[in-house]
Order: sequence, then structure tokens, then C-alpha cells
Amino acid sequence: MSRHDLTLLTDFYELTMMQGYYEKGQNETVIFDVFFRQNPSNGGYSICAGLEQVIEYVKNLNFTYEDVDYLRSLGMFSEDFLHYLSGFHFTGDIYAIPEGTVIFPKEPILKVIAPIMEAQLVETAILNIINHQCLIATKASRVVFAAGGDGIMEFGLRRAQGPDAGLYGARAAIIGGCIGTSNVLAGQRFDVPVLGTHAHSWIMSFPDEYTAFKAYAQLYPDNCILLVDTYDTLKSGVPNAIRVFSEMRAAGVSMKKYGIRLDSGDLAYLSKKARTMLDEAGFTDAVISASNDLDEYLLHDLKMQQAAITSWGVGTNLITSKDCPSFGGVYKLAAIQDESGQFVPKIKISENTEKITNPGNKTVFRIYDKPTGKVRADLICFADETYDTEKDLLIFDPIDTWKKTKLPGGSYTMREILVPIFRNGECVYQSPSVMEIAEYCRQEKKTLWEETKRLFYPHQVYVDLSDSLYEVKKSLLDQMDMD
Repeated sequence: MSRHDLTLLTDFYELTMMQGYYEKGQNETVIFDVFFRQNPSNGGYSICAGLEQVIEYVKNLNFTYEDVDYLRSLGMFSEDFLHYLSGFHFTGDIYAIPEGTVIFPKEPILKVIAPIMEAQLVETAILNIINHQCLIATKASRVVFAAGGDGIMEFGLRRAQGPDAGLYGARAAIIGGCIGTSNVLAGQRFDVPVLGTHAHSWIMSFPDEYTAFKAYAQLYPDNCILLVDTYDTLKSGVPNAIRVFSEMRAAGVSMKKYGIRLDSGDLAYLSKKARTMLDEAGFTDAVISASNDLDEYLLHDLKMQQAAITSWGVGTNLITSKDCPSFGGVYKLAAIQDESGQFVPKIKISENTEKITNPGNKTVFRIYDKPTGKVRADLICFADETYDTEKDLLIFDPIDTWKKTKLPGGSYTMREILVPIFRNGECVYQSPSVMEIAEYCRQEKKTLWEETKRLFYPHQVYVDLSDSLYEVKKSLLDQMDMD
């Protein structure tokens, strides 16, 4: 759980390659790109998250005496190389897309420009951090979308794959749109809202349900959400909750937030029945919240069935992204600097077209429709390319090149979304607070067309290549064919 002890969070082969480069005197500056190939859960977009933890990792990257002693004990590393590691610190540049930004497959979401030994070392930890938080933030965004404006509370800590996954998963869930978390450590660490009610054990520890409800209401009159399904939801739970609410009202207690929670059974049926009972008793403003193995698909169905639920607690399926448990981000070499200081593009070939990489020192421009502010496409280009939005822009699919769109000058705007994070080993970026990132993410999602946000068969946003980048990529592929 330490924020400072992640230097050895790397795959062993990163260190053996580093030693190989060291022994060969091979430490030229290179460029690596982090990107992913497919949106989780067959969605139309993803959410970028985890950058603040990458920054913490890089800032604290150093080999302690204990680290060096451990590596020495493995019998694989020379004393000269271990001495080099003892004075190691990151000296390169990092560019990244800010957290909370909507992102799409194949585009660089983080770029490392550094001597190859440094760039190689940071690969594993960067992927570990970015893959997890992007995955959970994206899942949370889908759940929030399915809820149609209702509040989503993340409370999957007990089902997360360990303390770190629970802590940083909660952080990512807030970025993705959750209004709070049950995770108290996440609340403290990231200054985000913590929420929760009580468990069935609270009810069972009292002589009867009514007494348990009464005691809880007296303790927490301003946040009195009663769990009504311990025994019988409609015959016992809801009537006892109404009895307690009536007594509190009669005693002149003003309850700011009160209501019931359902955690089992047919949530659509039970919520509608409970809503009728509460309304007839005069508690029309009582909240009905629900939990019980929810995900975006069940929420979608419950909303279609007009379930009378306006607050949702989502645990296991969110914190683990159960239906799609990995993000699939990769870290690929894109260029090597030659003796003249120029970056020579490099490309990875695969029989699978999706796995062929985009070469060179690149950046990403987001193209917006000027009248609506909606995303039209993303354009990957070389880092030194510039564009005049007053001129026509022809964009095309880099695989199905016959798919072309001409954007008339003045009809679109462009924004470069890769920004500098580290320069010469020094951090030049100030991370916003988690709640600020969450608000930025909410605004980002407004730039998506509704067709892209839908859960089923969403429209895919095009990620295109500039003419120059496409020609270089094609040339490299042609050279490989000739070889």
C-alpha cells in the first residue's frame, strides 16, 4: 500500500534487458507509446484514469540499498550494473492524456521519451496503474449512464482483488461518475464522499426489526436509509420503516435524507410496491435505493421496467469489471533517436492488422463539430504537425481507406489532448483533485454523441492517421514486404 515503494514493481525481464543495454553501452533515447486496442465491454469509448499514481511512481523511482541487495542475491546482475541502479533516477519526458478524458482505441494515451534503460524499466508499473484505473473508470461510466441520472454509490471494497484494487478502484469509480464510495480509506486519501447505511446484521442484533430501525433512526436522523429485506420486505420491512418515519415526524424530527434500501428479490416489483406504500403513508420524498449484484445491464432493464429506485449501490460487478476484467493497454516502441538527434520511426508487424503499431513521435488531436461541440474523430499525427481549422480537412480510416470524410474549413475545431507531464525528469504537471477530475469527466462525456454512449452496439468514434503518418507507416510496411 506504500505510495513510495514501487521501484521493484516490474517484470524481471525489464531488469535483464536493462543490464543488457548497460553492458552493450546501448542507451539511446527512445519513444514508447501506451495505447489499447478495444474498449471494454464492447463499448463506444473509455475513460482515462491513473495518471496521478503514475506521477507518484515516477517521482519516487529509486533503488534502495535493500532493493540492490535483493537483486544482488539473485545472482543475475553485475556489480557495475547494480552500482548504476543505486544512483538511478528518471531523466526523460512523459506526455499523457489527462485523467477523466474520453479516450478511444489505438491512440497514444501516454508517451515516454527517455533513454532506453529508463523507458524499459517504467513499462510494467505504468501499464499496471493505467490499465486498472482506466478499466474501472470506464465501467463506472457505463453504470452511471445506465442509471439515467440517478446517483451511483461504489461499494465493492470487500469484493475487490485486494486492498490496492479496492482503494484505486474507488478512486477510478468516482472519476467515472459515482457520487461516493463506501471505502473510508479512499475517502481520506482522495477527499471524496463516503456513503453507506447499515447491514442485515444490525437488524438481526436487535430483538426485532422495528427496534433496530428505531435505534438507527435516532442515531442518524439526517441520513436514515433503512434496509428492509432482512425478513419480509413488504409485510415487515417497509411497514416497520413507515412506522419509524411516522414516529420521527410526530416527534418533530426533521429528516433531511431518509428512505429504504432493497438488497434482494425482484427489485422492479418490490420497489414499485414499496413506493406505493410510502406515498400512501405520506412519505413521497422518501428515497428508495437498491443494491444486489447490479451492473449496467440490470440497471438498464430495471429502468425499462420503471422500477421506483433513484439511488443505486453497485459493488462486485463494478469494482472488478466482472464481465470484462482487463483493459488491454500495451507499451510499444515507436521510435529511436539517431546520432543526428532525429527520431527514426519503428513499427511492429503482426498478421493481425489490429496489432500493427503506428510508428514515430506522435501526438493526438481531437476534432470537434463546431456547431454542436461533439467529437467527430481523433487524429493521430506526428508531434510537429500543425493544422489550420479554417482550411478543409480530409480524414480517412487508416485500414478501410475508402472511408473518408471532408470537414469544411470553419466547421470544426481541434484540440491537442496529449500534454507534457515530465520534462527532463521533472514533473511539470499539477494533478487536479479527484472531484475536479470527475467534473471534467462529466463535461467530457457531454462531447460524445448519444449513439456512442449507448450500451448496445454503440457507434465507434474514428481514430484516423494524418497523411504524413499514414505514408510513413505504409512505407515501413512496404519495406518489410521487400525484406
